[in-house]
Amino acid sequence: MSADASTAAILLNPADTVAVARRRIAAGEDTGIAGIVAQQAIPRGHKVALRPIAAGTELRKFGQVIGIATQDIQPGDHVHLQNLAMSEAHAEHQFSTDIAETGMIPADQQRSFMGYDRGAGGVGTRNFIGVLTTVNCSATVSRYVADHFNRMGGLDGTSHVDGVVALTHGLGCAVSNKSEGYRYLTRVIQGYARHPNFGGILMVGLGCETNQIQPILEHYKLEEGERFRTLTIQHMGGTRKTIDAACGMIREMLPSVDQARRTRQPLSGLKVALECGGSDGYSGITANPALGHASDLIVRNGGTSCLAETPEIYGAEHLLTRRAVEPAIAQKLMDRIDWWRDYTSRNGAELNNNPSYGNKQGGLTTILEKSLGAVAKGGSMPLKAVYEYAEIIDKPGFVFMDTPGYDPVAVTGQVAGGCNVVCFTTGRGSVSGWKPAPTIKIATNTEMYEHMREDMDIDTGGIATGSESIESAGEKIFEQIIAVASGEKTVSETYDYGDNEFVPWQVGAIT
Repeated sequence: MSADASTAAILLNPADTVAVARRRIAAGEDTGIAGIVAQQAIPRGHKVALRPIAAGTELRKFGQVIGIATQDIQPGDHVHLQNLAMSEAHAEHQFSTDIAETGMIPADQQRSFMGYDRGAGGVGTRNFIGVLTTVNCSATVSRYVADHFNRMGGLDGTSHVDGVVALTHGLGCAVSNKSEGYRYLTRVIQGYARHPNFGGILMVGLGCETNQIQPILEHYKLEEGERFRTLTIQHMGGTRKTIDAACGMIREMLPSVDQARRTRQPLSGLKVALECGGSDGYSGITANPALGHASDLIVRNGGTSCLAETPEIYGAEHLLTRRAVEPAIAQKLMDRIDWWRDYTSRNGAELNNNPSYGNKQGGLTTILEKSLGAVAKGGSMPLKAVYEYAEIIDKPGFVFMDTPGYDPVAVTGQVAGGCNVVCFTTGRGSVSGWKPAPTIKIATNTEMYEHMREDMDIDTGGIATGSESIESAGEKIFEQIIAVASGEKTVSETYDYGDNEFVPWQVGAIT
């Protein structure tokens, strides 16, 4: 990155043919790079050409190809949708060539946090009770039960229970129980049932749905007990009777859940979801690489960080295959890329249906460009494992999970895998939260941070202006992760957001 913070544009790599505007650059204004003057107004976060680029020629940003010119481009031109298009990703895929694991901190010197020890179930960063639905038909009952405790005094007399979460969704029936979608749904449900941020779980079904409770319990070896109960509406005799019975079951759980206390835990108990949404032209320059540095610090201290969103690493996956600790892991990642090519093709779509409208408004033009910025969240540590959607994360270190790029679905899979903190970078201003996992919102630019101050936790815009380094911002994020894991509330928790982001991945025919 160009070091001179006084320049109007940022040069990210000497091989780049474009630079990124630190702020709005007026037509006729010097960009501060090689005497190039803006030929048109360049919005902040957008790209400006640094040299003549002939139509059909590849453009580079981050030192990597981001697309091809659709017309001749002159130095100082605004480079965006009008003159830049997607090109097929063709980077060379080297396997396991860059896997040096440097900087691991000795175990006796690693950082710790204050968490809830769930024994073999892991370490919790929160102490919720979950009402987990098997089917949409039990959603209303579950919300009534949660409301009774959260809003109607049901938690009076408790001081160590964070709340009751209704985990409702639109699936559970009209789907084959041999399908991929059914497998994903049941995997999500069992992952949440085991999640260490829950001190207790009540699973609620209707009774006649395809997604029956008993097969889930048997397949995933879940056993009912004092803090894990199940019931169905039809067996109980209807809505009102089920609500009464469910409230009674949770009241029975409350004393033992309320007895839980935080104790000092090693960072090996931390699993952090790395996510981005509402990205802009700064995401790959500020918040994402800063989160990548924080990810490295987590791993070096014995913890786990999980990158996801397969469509949003497309075109940058070669940067991950090089870091795979063994070729089989790199091949598994490539297999998932191939699955996505087939999946989008048979559904009449393409992987470049991304970036979104907001991403483009923020300066991102192609999925290659977006992916190169998104993969920066993964830092530099070796890739230890690749997981399918919602699989339990059982390897420490830096890992990847196959998910869609759609944020609610992606993070639902990561949380089902065991992530107990979410770090979410955003340039346009995403406002989601994911109970039971606390969500840290990281703004890519100061203007949006100030404009949406009630929704953002951390500002990394100083990287773009030169007042902060990627490393210092990453250390700030790392310290915030430890504080939040230890009980400090995020802004989304302060305003009690996060009840509506439980969105299992719907794949396949609904009949």
